[in-house]
Amino acid sequence: MGGLVSAVLGILNDQLLKMRWLWDLVVLLIEKVFGLSMETRIGESIHFFIYDTIKIFILLGVMIYIISYIQSYFPPERTRKLLGGIKGIKGNILGAILGILTPFCSCSSIPIFIGFVSAGLPLGATFSFLISSPMVDLAAFMLLMTTFGVKIGIVYVAAGVIIAIIGGVVIQKMNMEKYVQSYVWAAENMDTELEKMTRKDRMSFAKNQVKDIILRVWPYILIGVGIGAGIHNWIPQSIIEKTIGSGNPFSVLIATFIGVPIYADIFGTIPIAGALVAKGVGLGTVISFMMGVTTMSLPSMVMLSKVIKPKLLATFIAIATIGIIIMGYGLNAISGLII
Repeated sequence: MGGLVSAVLGILNDQLLKMRWLWDLVVLLIEKVFGLSMETRIGESIHFFIYDTIKIFILLGVMIYIISYIQSYFPPERTRKLLGGIKGIKGNILGAILGILTPFCSCSSIPIFIGFVSAGLPLGATFSFLISSPMVDLAAFMLLMTTFGVKIGIVYVAAGVIIAIIGGVVIQKMNMEKYVQSYVWAAENMDTELEKMTRKDRMSFAKNQVKDIILRVWPYILIGVGIGAGIHNWIPQSIIEKTIGSGNPFSVLIATFIGVPIYADIFGTIPIAGALVAKGVGLGTVISFMMGVTTMSLPSMVMLSKVIKPKLLATFIAIATIGIIIMGYGLNAISGLII
């Protein structure tokens, strides 16, 4: 009986999550329609691009709809009220967890940050939210699981939550409220009644989220898949290993600082991460790159500089960067137990 269950689960994983049927269809397209061999770099690259692009968009459409329906129960007003009722490290933990449940990228999280601060929420809990919201996303978690497996998906989420909690705690302990711009504290906060949503409203919200998120991230997905195809099929493994391979003690530092100035959604980094893992790059190095891209992109830092003063901004960047680097080296050290 157990063998039958395992076989059924294996088929579901291959056909529904990894989409083996799509892989085979794209192979037929490459070989029969394009007349290319899968043994060539061009054939493999085109297959990689078409298969990963279609797979990601299908998974995103389904998962964003389901997750957005759940997220409709956590609008910013409710998130603010939940955070406002809990103090201390519990507030940091809740802020980090609510960041996972809310569909905000690094730039769109900042107006929410302003609303939270003006409502008098603890600065530390607010920063825990600000870190985890773009870094950890339920849809990205599901996509990570389909690409790398359940263990790595869980590891990524756990690492992001830990960094968010510790970062928020440190900022709270440093009493840096005076480094938030004065107009943020003075911003008008409307304590409005939470609007009750019907099932139809939630379905409409979920559909709009699918449309909004896909329209926002599709260029990054295409760029990410294109880069992933190039890494996978055209860049020699020896070059990658020398630059950010496990033999380079500075691999995590390099990956983090390469990722920081890039502005992309986490969905665009997953194909790149997949190609790097296939080339033998360490798990911690890859996760550091992904976290650097999603948490500290230049546009979001420019926006954040308008609401907090340089000392707090520098502190935030330093804490997040150090946390990502430490997490990267730690994961590299224990990756043998995870993969």
